[in-house]
Amino acid sequence: MPGARGPPRPDVTDLQRGIIVAVRGPFHRVRLGLAALILVLGVGIVGFLVLGLSPLNAVYHTVLTITTVGQFNAAALQTRAAKVFTIVLVLVGVGTALYTFSAVLEVLIEGHMQALIRRRRMEREIAAMTGHTVVCGLGRVGQEVARFLAASGKRVVAVDRDESRLADVPCPSVHGEATDDDVLLQAGIQRAGALVAALDTDADNLFVTLACRAMRPDLQIIARARNEASEPKLRRAGADRVVNPQQLGGDRMAAFVTQPHVVEFMDVVMHDNEIEFRLEQFVVPVGSSLAGQSLRSARVRDRSGALVLALRRPGGDFVTNPAAETEVGAGDVMIGIGTRDQLERLGQMVGSAGGRPAGVAGGG
Repeated sequence: MPGARGPPRPDVTDLQRGIIVAVRGPFHRVRLGLAALILVLGVGIVGFLVLGLSPLNAVYHTVLTITTVGQFNAAALQTRAAKVFTIVLVLVGVGTALYTFSAVLEVLIEGHMQALIRRRRMEREIAAMTGHTVVCGLGRVGQEVARFLAASGKRVVAVDRDESRLADVPCPSVHGEATDDDVLLQAGIQRAGALVAALDTDADNLFVTLACRAMRPDLQIIARARNEASEPKLRRAGADRVVNPQQLGGDRMAAFVTQPHVVEFMDVVMHDNEIEFRLEQFVVPVGSSLAGQSLRSARVRDRSGALVLALRRPGGDFVTNPAAETEVGAGDVMIGIGTRDQLERLGQMVGSAGGRPAGVAGGG
């Protein structure tokens, strides 16, 4: 018909990519070896049939020749043509059989051994972790959380029931249902510092939150909520923070309309590792040299170079843009901005009590 179009032509690039993947697949050598072995067997049987052997004897002598386990004596095989054919079959058949056997052995033993060794190494790595973050669920949100934490130098263990998702995460992982207590124990939940519940459904996130809160009353739990109605339920179940990605995404898009430069600045400070200035938070421990002093008397700005943006009291109240006369108390969380060196000096001041290291609560 005029104007009619035939079926669309396949993308040549995608087709070539598929061929390359198939050729380089782990079972390609096995398939190639088996095909060659079957071909050699077929040629041997046909050849011995032509030389005058019966079908059963032709099969029998072909197998004996290729495997080199014995010799079949028959009058039909004493001719010059039969001897030449047998020599060629031995050379080709033995090489083909060895190739096929080595390929099968590689897939059955070497591949499993590599996977087993890799899994054992990962289990030992997880067992040695303390204070790490367990990320349950590697959907789009979970993958981004794991990627960001790993890029920030934090120790992360990912948990997901889909093994294909675990192959791309830059951190140790556990394959299984995050709602299973045994899987959580394998991820080191007893030694973890935080857990992110980012599973597909709010019901699963609620179940994980309840289970982890029962096992670890002191664990920091951040749960994802798809529906606004699920947020109070997750908090009652024990989540310290509940995040609704849809709501956050909408708020951020609206902020780009009203205050685009502020949003871009916060993105750069919080997420760009190449920028000089960063945000950091520090817990003021009991016995800190800053506890009981004002920001002016402690000369925080002069000694560290960092700027204190806010103080959060133990009760949860924020003191934003604190004045120089603001007193720092034990248990306060100090939020500062500055270069890495400035923040390092601030951390040393916060944690110092005769030279003790800083207590860092987290970073941007």
